[in-house]
Amino acid sequence: MLCTRLTNARFLTMDPDHPVAHDLGIWRGRIVGLDEAVTSLPAREVIDLQGATVLPGFIDAHVHLAWTGLKADTVSIAGRTRIEDVLAVVAQAADRAGPPGGWLSIAGYDQRALGRHLTAAELDRVSAGRKVFLLHDSGHGCVVNSAVLDLLPAGIPHENGFLAEGAMGAARALRLPYSQRELAEAIGRAARTALSEGVTACAEAGIGGALFGHSPVELGAYQLAREEGLLPLRVQLMVAADRLGPVGAHRDDGIPRALDLGLRTGFGDDRLSVGALKVYTDGGMMARTAALSRPYEGLDHAGQLQDDPGVLADTIVAGHLAGWQLAVHAIGDRAADLALDALERAQRLRPRPGARHRIEHAGLIRPDQLPRFARLGVSAVVQPSFLRHFGDDYAAVMGAERAPWLYRGRAFLDHGVPLVGSSDRPVTDGSPLRAVQFMVERTSGSGQVIGPDEGVTVDEALRAYTVAGAFACHWEDTLGSLTPGKAADLVVLGDDPRRVDPSRIGDIEVVATYVDGDEAGFNRSLPDWT
Repeated sequence: MLCTRLTNARFLTMDPDHPVAHDLGIWRGRIVGLDEAVTSLPAREVIDLQGATVLPGFIDAHVHLAWTGLKADTVSIAGRTRIEDVLAVVAQAADRAGPPGGWLSIAGYDQRALGRHLTAAELDRVSAGRKVFLLHDSGHGCVVNSAVLDLLPAGIPHENGFLAEGAMGAARALRLPYSQRELAEAIGRAARTALSEGVTACAEAGIGGALFGHSPVELGAYQLAREEGLLPLRVQLMVAADRLGPVGAHRDDGIPRALDLGLRTGFGDDRLSVGALKVYTDGGMMARTAALSRPYEGLDHAGQLQDDPGVLADTIVAGHLAGWQLAVHAIGDRAADLALDALERAQRLRPRPGARHRIEHAGLIRPDQLPRFARLGVSAVVQPSFLRHFGDDYAAVMGAERAPWLYRGRAFLDHGVPLVGSSDRPVTDGSPLRAVQFMVERTSGSGQVIGPDEGVTVDEALRAYTVAGAFACHWEDTLGSLTPGKAADLVVLGDDPRRVDPSRIGDIEVVATYVDGDEAGFNRSLPDWT
């Protein structure tokens, strides 16, 4: 007997052996069969989906859940375009904050909306004795007031209070870490939002590190969230590479650096596990810190690497030698050169063809770099929604020649490079369906088409959020397609993404989400398709 049979639906299985089905059977959280294999079997529950379209649960291969949840609960200046309006929000928040001397965090900062960066002096006028920290929306910079600058070690570079990359990390290190309880609740808030958008599994892109970490014991917060029922989807945790330390392992192991106890990719279970080692090589395009091979249009610099190139390369090699899958953050093409060189050296030293190393973002990739991705077996984990939200700005600072190389799609597929979809939530909108639309259309919010030759088909875009996401996270045996034996992770949609006009894909309603065959709890009423 089946636990559940879902019937009267269009199941787009993403499995070439059985691409479309109308019935699906579930037993103990697993898919046990499709169509005739289950139609005549008795079931404890039969759910008529009334002609809905069902896909494998979406996999978001690069998110920041803790940051997302914390940001949602933080005073924000998003949408303000005047300096005086921003300062008014900061002043009001400072008045409501605790005793003078404490920290005041503000979210939603983006200098592009204001025409320039805020300054420490401006924040000083409205901080009411607090240490003020405005986090840039990219996560790669911040603006602080003098009370914070005065606490920084000598030599930390800043421009009138704006701190980028490692300098920002130094300011973050001044603050007490969040408690595991605070983080668990933030993770839960973000996870529930992702689930409502059809995401059933995701990869948390870097815990415990100086840039995006929130506590040196951040992994414990995820364990707490799971233990207390706050984690309704599957999460794979990337560990920040700066958590590695020298180890005195046996010389035959060839492991120069590792986490305590030699923990590495694969530890955990089907709900919470350790995934890739996250290595940051450069910054972000919003903050103008992505490392390019030639300057940004209209600027006299080409971004920056996070550290000395040799140090970064050695970190990548050390992670490979220690057995990790590597997720190398490389947005600019100069950073991608460094990443590809280091991965090639690592594979020469200790060949691991099945490592499935990844380059996160791959924001600007030159034509000559594409064959190297393919030769090294590296996946490109892209964020299509960046084109929608930031495409006009990115195209302007890249110029006419380079703009078509932004967040590629077709070129990766044509070179045999796995194209993996993700959101980088909360930097942008996290909806996979809207991202699928942007992968097909490549249209910015203003209607500008950026790199039209890089557009992919709807089927290819859906694969990026299902099959390819599972492959990138080593989940292909259990997730990514509606195949007998795999987990019953499903998303029920109000329309078929392949049958509507591409401009409507992002507006398709997520009616229900299932994880291990159980509904997520936000189930909406099914439309009447008759």
